[in-house]
Amino acid sequence: MKILSFGAGMLSTALLLMSCEKSIKEMPDLYPEVPIYDASIFCNLGLEPPWVLEQVNFARRACQKAGIPFFVLDTPLYQDFMKNFGNRRTVSIPWWTLAEDGHKAKLPQNCTIDYKVEAISKFVRWNLLRYRKGQHLRPEDVKAHELHMGFGAEEKHRCKDNPNRMFVNKFPLVAMGKTRADTYKYTLEKWGLDTKASACAFCPFHRNYFYRYVQQNDPETYAAIVGVDELLRDKTPMPPMKSRLFMSRSRKRITDLTPEDCCDAECFEYCGRRVWNEF
Repeated sequence: MKILSFGAGMLSTALLLMSCEKSIKEMPDLYPEVPIYDASIFCNLGLEPPWVLEQVNFARRACQKAGIPFFVLDTPLYQDFMKNFGNRRTVSIPWWTLAEDGHKAKLPQNCTIDYKVEAISKFVRWNLLRYRKGQHLRPEDVKAHELHMGFGAEEKHRCKDNPNRMFVNKFPLVAMGKTRADTYKYTLEKWGLDTKASACAFCPFHRNYFYRYVQQNDPETYAAIVGVDELLRDKTPMPPMKSRLFMSRSRKRITDLTPEDCCDAECFEYCGRRVWNEF
């Protein structure tokens, strides 16, 4: 099978819509690096910016028209973190750290593996390949299935092999040399969809500008983000560590960010104007 790990951002949305276009137009030679997917799988992590679910719904409708199976998995990273942080060991999110001596570092990132890659793997194994509990992987399924990722050409350094015994990772946009700007242009001009990037609302890789934008445009999501940040401030992780944890790369509390801190938006050029990439 050829499975798309659908993140509902600019890149994976373009990839899925290329597959839909190929199916709808019945043009097998269109976008040769992009297959007509056997399944597209989105993992709902529990706290996404509002535009992400809008893009999920747009993609779902396109898949219905194209005949591509579309699945949404509830993988509650946000709920699990809010319930367990400070009480028991939680998944490692790459929070920014600051020690008493001023040393700065970042925690390892395991959230994507645990709440996306493994969730998709289990869904494919049990629900699509119909394995029974305790059944060993059949020889014909070893590295027999493709898991496609929406990485752009500028993210080539992120392309890695899949440790899962079922999957071989594929990166069609990298193979086609398509950048984030290219995918934005495609979805806007071909489908009329003004896409935005996708990540958890509390992802530490956001720039400070993101938090100010959400504060001004989506107070409910901003309040949830502040709630996560206050949990990092008020509770001690398990196992305990001496460094303080921060969501902001500036190593400030979200509510303490100044307008000057938030002038760090990442943008790209499209038709002579600067477009924020939503990070």
